[in-house]
Amino acid sequence: MESRTELSSTQELRERARRQVMDGPVTQGYDLDPQHVVRLLNEALATEWVCALRYKRHYFVAKGIKSRLAAQEFLEHANQELDHADRIAERIVQLGGEPDLNPDGLSARSHAQYHAGTGLAEMITEDLVAERIAIDSYREMVQFLGDRDPTTRRLLEEILAVEEEHADDLVDLLEQER
Repeated sequence: MESRTELSSTQELRERARRQVMDGPVTQGYDLDPQHVVRLLNEALATEWVCALRYKRHYFVAKGIKSRLAAQEFLEHANQELDHADRIAERIVQLGGEPDLNPDGLSARSHAQYHAGTGLAEMITEDLVAERIAIDSYREMVQFLGDRDPTTRRLLEEILAVEEEHADDLVDLLEQER
């Protein structure tokens, strides 16, 4: 979209809003294909669910002397991933889409894999791999959105910051485990 040098008049804003009232938050100034953004967000949604499920499994099966600290971290991360999923689903609806939570396709749509892991070090490593995938994925989406969808970009930036914290936590756990 070409950048405007003049702002719309109050009258223009009011008329446009009334004409397109049922378009909700997607206004004429939205410079992306909302369906494309919804597809990206549904991939992110699937990633968050797959990660939450993997973290929950790791929480329940972590064993060993050092597992208590890791298990608590797994549970905290699982809950945060579910919060991310909720926030992404809300944004999908705002953009006129539907959150795709069909379990049959979650794994296929997810950027991260569901890797069960057996020992504590392997679980932590697999969670760290998934976080690194999420970090790159969110960073690329943020760059793609740029200034064309600041609301979705901010949401993804907030989630990205938490994913980076998760990766940092997991590196610390892995160093303690070795």
